[in-house]
Amino acid sequence: METELFASLLERRVDFALVVLYLVFIVAIGFLFSGKSNNPSNYFRGGGKLLWWMTGASAFMVQFSAWTFTGAAGKAYSDGLAVAVIFIGNSIGYFVSFLLVAEMFRQTRCITPVDAIRRRYGPVNEQFFTWAQVPLGVIQAGIWLNGLAIFTSAVFGISIEWTIVITGLVVMFVSLTGGAWAVVASDYVQMLVIMAISVTATVFVAAEFGVTNVVAEFPNDLFTNNMNYVGLFFVWSLMSITKQIFSTNNMYDASRYLVAKDSLNAKKAALLASLLMLAGTFIWFLPPMATAVMDVNLTEAYPTLGSKASDAAYLAFVDFAMPVGMVGIMMAALFSATMSSMDSGLNRSAGIMCMNFYQPVIKRGRATDAELMIVGKVITFLFGLVIVGVGLFIASLKELSLFDIMLQMGSLIQMPILIPLFLAVFVKKVPDWSPWATVVLGVGVSLVSKYVLTPDVISSFTGMEFTGRENSDLVFIVSMFLHLTVTTGFFFWSRRFYAGLSEKRLAEVDAFFEDVTTPVVSEEEVSETDLEQRNKLGTLAIIYGATILLLPLIPQEGSQVPAILGFGLTGGIVLVIGTLLKLSARPSKEQKARTARA
Repeated sequence: METELFASLLERRVDFALVVLYLVFIVAIGFLFSGKSNNPSNYFRGGGKLLWWMTGASAFMVQFSAWTFTGAAGKAYSDGLAVAVIFIGNSIGYFVSFLLVAEMFRQTRCITPVDAIRRRYGPVNEQFFTWAQVPLGVIQAGIWLNGLAIFTSAVFGISIEWTIVITGLVVMFVSLTGGAWAVVASDYVQMLVIMAISVTATVFVAAEFGVTNVVAEFPNDLFTNNMNYVGLFFVWSLMSITKQIFSTNNMYDASRYLVAKDSLNAKKAALLASLLMLAGTFIWFLPPMATAVMDVNLTEAYPTLGSKASDAAYLAFVDFAMPVGMVGIMMAALFSATMSSMDSGLNRSAGIMCMNFYQPVIKRGRATDAELMIVGKVITFLFGLVIVGVGLFIASLKELSLFDIMLQMGSLIQMPILIPLFLAVFVKKVPDWSPWATVVLGVGVSLVSKYVLTPDVISSFTGMEFTGRENSDLVFIVSMFLHLTVTTGFFFWSRRFYAGLSEKRLAEVDAFFEDVTTPVVSEEEVSETDLEQRNKLGTLAIIYGATILLLPLIPQEGSQVPAILGFGLTGGIVLVIGTLLKLSARPSKEQKARTARA
């Protein structure tokens, strides 16, 4: 057994080395930004000084996950472009942020998103949403980590447990050393890696098969495969886009804009995230569709994945159709997607527990900044251990699937939570009990939609026969319809009971709405901090891009031309962006003069 594992590892030594190199770069980011987090504001939101391109990349990566390259790619492999609707929804959601709420969220001027919830809805809701979201978020990170470990084990033959521990420790290190600065900076590098490999893979699809040929020869219907009723697809699409608009524009996820330098940078960040999502929609799903055209036997190629072998559809294209070494960059992209969600969630969860539980409840508002920094790092460390522990626990399960249980729990409470947090900046006069009551009612609505109004019940009532895919879509459609009518209706109905607020709460709410309508304007157009961000990330991108450009030296079977094209394009994208950042980091004459006078 050990000999087989060693042989498998030896075959993948180049790919494995590239993943290790990537992890080294992520650790380097933690060191580079280790001196920036000297107070709670800097540690948990970068002091609100980050530029739009870093903020936008981070916002994009928070909504992005490894599921795009695994589960979503598997759906594209079997059902064509239907899954792209979700990502179009994300793009539309971020565009709504650009038009309406990105600047409003930045203008709350809070350290954590739950600070804004407290100002808007009061201290009871502060604690309610803290404990409703944070534990589930930490466990969700453990689930992501376990999923990545299973995939890594299938590719490299490495222990699932070791992958969980090492990746968890890297994420914990980055969050501990650099706080929000390092988290957002690593998100930017991870975005570059993901977009570079995605563009390169799509170019290979076009060069080797032709995009139109892949679409024409795809073995199933592009949008309505395994469906009896085409209309259901359009309803599902509408509901999916609506859900993503709520997911990208609620107050809890305002943390993605709290790090921005000012209101204008927040708006630009939302637009960048929207454009990245839109671009990705057209490039992420062609490679797995090409795998279907290639007729690769995924179960045979990746036997350890079992029934989830279709999740390897994207990887299979990179493995079979691209040069040796590309799998390593692909796996680095998978690590990127997982770690970006984990480090952002870890930093946010630690900030919320520190600033919205420890400070107001344990210390009654008397903790100093130095104490909060220590507590924040302790909580980050403990949450990091919990994430690793959850990942290891899921890996140890044989019969019971905690993965499925947690996904179901998340789906039951996610939409009820999003509704009052989405409406928070649009609806002013509601009683303070309305948000938490809406969530409680919404969980009941979720249970009804899942266990009472089932597809079987609908089928028997209407006489319609649904396929397996339609059954799955119906569960989501019914749940969304009930939440948009019943749960949202309850929130607006609760306004009938609004009888004013206490003098203190009224002043707090008025101040909140005054803030969200008052722009945050940075004092300097380009500051020393701006130049530092560009310089450090530019240096990292140049080094990483240059390293990828050396990979055509790896011996290939047959011609070296595909390797030159693949690594040249991937590394070139990263290198060019890094160079542009370095060039933009040069101080102006005025800044040089100020530095000389100082």
